[in-house]
Amino acid sequence: MKPADIEALVRPNIRALCPYSTARDEYSGPLGIFLDANESPYPTGWNRYPDPHQKALKAQVAALKGLPAECIFLGNGSDEAIDLLFRVFCTPGQDNAVAISPSYGMYAVAADINDVQMRSVPLGPDFSLPAEALLDACDGRTRLLFLCSPNNPTGNAFDPEEIAALIRRFPGIVVLDEAYADFSARGSMRARLAEFPNLVILQTFSKAWGLAALRLGMAFADPYIIALLSRVKYPYNINQAAQELVSQALAEPVDGHVATIVAERGRLSAALPAFGCVRRVYPSDANFLLVQVDDADRLYAHLLADGIIVRNRTRVPLCADCLRITVGLPSENDQVLKSFEAYEKGDIHR
Repeated sequence: MKPADIEALVRPNIRALCPYSTARDEYSGPLGIFLDANESPYPTGWNRYPDPHQKALKAQVAALKGLPAECIFLGNGSDEAIDLLFRVFCTPGQDNAVAISPSYGMYAVAADINDVQMRSVPLGPDFSLPAEALLDACDGRTRLLFLCSPNNPTGNAFDPEEIAALIRRFPGIVVLDEAYADFSARGSMRARLAEFPNLVILQTFSKAWGLAALRLGMAFADPYIIALLSRVKYPYNINQAAQELVSQALAEPVDGHVATIVAERGRLSAALPAFGCVRRVYPSDANFLLVQVDDADRLYAHLLADGIIVRNRTRVPLCADCLRITVGLPSENDQVLKSFEAYEKGDIHR
């Protein structure tokens, strides 16, 4: 897809939009007496508005991810970027989007909020990518395609070449959600952004980096798409505290934590099938396991009584009697296995 084709997908009112200009946009010189933004003059530490463009933090992210800053959007969680993509590319009540199913629930919620039809396409056997079915679900009003890889809640990552082939054939914007890519041997498709002007990659600091409470998500794309997202976002979408704390966190590598989580994922994957109540532990490229059991509701209640909170996904399509278990600390995973053992022995909480 050519850049001109991308522009044709943008809502006309967004193409013509004049974004809000902040006081920080109009002055970027040396520090002085700031009387331009109606802020309190009293130095609480937080009395000044944050940088609306997050220049310093984007420079760090650019170095970390190996991308130019103009290819990076920082949002209030990845959910902000998801919502903005609907607002930029989808005319309410007219356009539609396509997504795999089951997958991250916010794609459909954001579609509903923006009055955009979401067309869900079931994954194939063993949760494979249904490329042809996804393309068959498209029509002349399809604007977005959402792929989560590694996928939530199934845990599997799709073949990058399958994804690439789908991006080439899809007539709109492909949104590849890589929230769990740090835990996958397949890695990220970030290095191929220049190859695909219609690709948007989402990543997050909530998982591998352990910064979920700070709500900072990333979108990587062609500079034209990033400029559109920046034009539509609210001016000060990332608060100063989040910018500073994430900046500090980026100075500390997380490779050790990721390696431990991956090792613990392997330990749980090997140990859980020994229990008679476990039918299957699905392969995972994420920081969680999808586990099919004999009676998900009953086992969920037992774990909960033991103080272990997992996610019961039995009512999600293709996930009947499945629990999604996040990989915790080694000591927490020990408790999970002990609770399964008690359940196996009939010491069941009722």
